[in-house]
Amino acid sequence: MNTQIQSSDSPTTYPGANNGSQSKPSSPRSAAIAAVTGYSSNRSPMNFRETPTGDLFNNNVFSKKVMKKRLPKEIYKKLVRTIEDGEKLDCSTADVVASAIKDWAIEKGATHYAHVFYPLTGSTAEKHDSFLSPDGEGSAIAEFSGSQLIQGEPDGSSFPTGGIRATFEARGYTIWDVTSSAYILENSNGTTLCIPTAFVSWTGEALDKKTPVLRSMQALNTQAQRILKLFGHEDGDLVSSTAGPEQEYFLIDRNFYYARPDLLTAGRTLFGAKPPKGQEFDDHYFGAIPDRVLAFMFEAERELFKLGIPVKTRHNEVAPGQYEIAPQFESANIATDHQQLLMTTLRRTAEKHGMVCLTHEKPFAGVNGSGKHVNWSLGSASQGNLLDPGDTPHENAQFLLFCAAVIRAVHKYQGLLRAVVASASNDHRLGANEAPPAIISIFLGDQLTDVFEQIKAGGANSSIPKGTLTVGADVLPPLPKDAGDRNRTSPFAFTGNRFEFRAVGANQSIAGPLVAMNTIVADSLEFCATRLEEATGGDPDKLHSELQKLLTEIMNEHGSIVFNGDGYSEEWHAEAARRGLLNLKTTVDALPILESEDVKTLFTKHKVLSERELASRLETYLEQYCMTISVEVNLTIKMAKTFIFPAVIRYQSELVSNCANLKMLGYDFDTVTLDHVTDLVKILQDTIGELELAVSECESDDMLAEANHSCNVLLPIMNKVRAIADELEGIVADDLWPLPTYQEMLFIK
Repeated sequence: MNTQIQSSDSPTTYPGANNGSQSKPSSPRSAAIAAVTGYSSNRSPMNFRETPTGDLFNNNVFSKKVMKKRLPKEIYKKLVRTIEDGEKLDCSTADVVASAIKDWAIEKGATHYAHVFYPLTGSTAEKHDSFLSPDGEGSAIAEFSGSQLIQGEPDGSSFPTGGIRATFEARGYTIWDVTSSAYILENSNGTTLCIPTAFVSWTGEALDKKTPVLRSMQALNTQAQRILKLFGHEDGDLVSSTAGPEQEYFLIDRNFYYARPDLLTAGRTLFGAKPPKGQEFDDHYFGAIPDRVLAFMFEAERELFKLGIPVKTRHNEVAPGQYEIAPQFESANIATDHQQLLMTTLRRTAEKHGMVCLTHEKPFAGVNGSGKHVNWSLGSASQGNLLDPGDTPHENAQFLLFCAAVIRAVHKYQGLLRAVVASASNDHRLGANEAPPAIISIFLGDQLTDVFEQIKAGGANSSIPKGTLTVGADVLPPLPKDAGDRNRTSPFAFTGNRFEFRAVGANQSIAGPLVAMNTIVADSLEFCATRLEEATGGDPDKLHSELQKLLTEIMNEHGSIVFNGDGYSEEWHAEAARRGLLNLKTTVDALPILESEDVKTLFTKHKVLSERELASRLETYLEQYCMTISVEVNLTIKMAKTFIFPAVIRYQSELVSNCANLKMLGYDFDTVTLDHVTDLVKILQDTIGELELAVSECESDDMLAEANHSCNVLLPIMNKVRAIADELEGIVADDLWPLPTYQEMLFIK
């Protein structure tokens, strides 16, 4: 008899199964499965009828409404002028404001305050200090002065500085940002007053993400005012950029998370075979939200509403286990702070429901990764949204100028836009036919493309009108139909009254992309304003003809950035190369753009970043890239040696034992499976050794050289180790495989 050798053990036994035999000692994987399938929430339901979520909005925020109630009238007015009009802060008001904030926070149960800031790590940092001080008579009093509100002093050397500060140069300052409201952060054992701040060195250089955002918004306002003045709008209302970031994320049970060292340490799976079913049925996208996940969403939204974060949309995303939450538009600076707070809230709330929220851009290979589409626009109180084309955009000269300025900006600084979304994790997502390609282009849609083509031909006289959509069922009402379709493959798409920057990674701060967008558009507006001011000489009658010339010039020189087709296609890659567009496929390709002369001039001219501050960011981001790859490489080696290899050897031993038993009984047998496993074991060992050798050759004083080695040497060998391990996962007996599988993590809720 000819017998194909397989494992003698049965697959993993799930809870509730009864096979009549004594079970083996539980492995971390089987214990995780048992815990997940046996999960039941012990949390009491929220009393949403007694306190509707809408009633909680801004409940924990020192908002303008609270300010108006608690501050003297004149001081309140001064603060509002700073917040709404961008006027300089009157520091003489600080003591009064500090006292009011302290009293409000103590009424909310706070005992401490924290200056919250956003270092170059991309994460949130906070330093907590108590309100309470001994009064010298055996008691304590609550104190909080204006100087404590305005300025804090964390360690300025222990955060990434990119060479701006040496380790022994420790002084750094946090500075109160009055434009972003203070808020109360709740914990089951107390509350903390959180004060959003900027973070700078003792020399005044920006060590954070917030400071450049504020500077870039100021630069944008300055140049936008010049354009509005040309059109006769001289009210001076602050022009501010706005942002609405759509956050994608995965949820998995925490038992699976803690049984996967790669997820725990690196945020993504370094091993994992493709499951029999993934996302190919498109049945998860916008599907019914699982009860456990929906309970998490309800609670997260209530917490976010308390913090004044206007979350609007929630739904299942494309990949199994993937979801999205999206807020309404806010001022770019506030949106940046709120986005960091949103990610923190999602993670904390997920823990309460026995899950882990993963914001890594590619936690699971073979299914869609997660992005953070940043919807960007600009406007003022008097002019509204300056990127709203209206029903007849060909007649809206002001809109056409602002839109053309964006087109010029994106074409001229396409490399910078790629650089500000560059990271080791986002490299796994960009260009993978699930997210925008690494080639930056603009989608305008049929209507605007037609208008700008008319302009290039000598003048725009018409706009493709909106239509009406009927579907042939009388019970369904006719719908207004947009003048053009949408394009999900475009990295920078016009979507009706804003541009959507889709290349931003899910785990990234939106500060970097906003700084880039604000500054490059400010630069283009400066170019346009200067040209029109000189050409018209202040004569408004000349504006129309000179504007036509300028728009034609911009589209002739920069129109190659516009592409309305399939950004995933190979044909587009070839076409983009013919157009001279950049294709910076990796972080290592993209980050050196930050040291180009054009980018240095851009940021220094508009006083957003000095050359030294810009260089510090290049150094920091290269270092973060190298450290990320280093962690993943070391983890790959360790897991391959201590998880994968032992499991395979055990299976190999079972096969050998089976062969010996069959031979002893006189049965014929083949060794196809044993031979294949033995070959793969040898390849696995050799490839691990190859990776270890490559790591030892990685040392360099040149950060860019080290990043190149990480990208072009270490990552390919890591992928070879993974490919072998993933093949073995499909062969080794299920009960011997030590790691929770994709099928389990993505589908068992």
